Amino acid sequence: MLFNDLFAKKTEMVTAANALPGRSEAIPTAERHRVNDHPLKGPYPETSQIAMFAMGCFWGVERLFWRMPGVWVTAVGYAGGHTPNPTYEETVTGKTGHAEACRVVYDPETVSYRDLLKVFWEEHDPTQGMRQGNDVGTTYRSAIFVYDAEQRREAEETRDAYQAALRAAGRSDRITTEILDAPEFYFAEDYHQQYLERNPGGYCGLKGTGVDCPAA
Repeated sequence: MLFNDLFAKKTEMVTAANALPGRSEAIPTAERHRVNDHPLKGPYPETSQIAMFAMGCFWGVERLFWRMPGVWVTAVGYAGGHTPNPTYEETVTGKTGHAEACRVVYDPETVSYRDLLKVFWEEHDPTQGMRQGNDVGTTYRSAIFVYDAEQRREAEETRDAYQAALRAAGRSDRITTEILDAPEFYFAEDYHQQYLERNPGGYCGLKGTGVDCPAA
């Protein structure tokens, strides 16, 4: 019974009133991307656009996107919760409300938002609710954080198309992905940024098209 209670609490969203207090200052993080040396926090090219996705453990998610042609820089962090400037140790308790998220800065002339959405839908399971595979908790929920009306339209269209494809395949699973206006993105600690570049054999956690983790 105690285990069940603990599991339930971890998969229930915390309220603003019960969230951890956080802090007023941003936590330290890396300044530049370990793969392409671009600045994580900008400045970004004037023609670039930003996308943000939550797909479970952010280590493998970030590697998927930084490898895509047209992606200028990626970063991992925390989004969608209540606690300002949270740490990793705080978010994994479920008491901040944040999801592990990946921020993607991209050139829309080279890679479209719909291209990014294709990777999002195909490379994780968007029907699992407050978990992704063996990673359990609100931190690992599926979400698309949109920056404008056009991103929202494309996110909703592709969600509906993916849901229809699941039904056509005989699956009754319901997509649980949240589609929300982009909240503030809090950059994760230095050691999380481009984690699989430094640790190519490290944990990835992706459960999408049948391949747990793309080869390094």
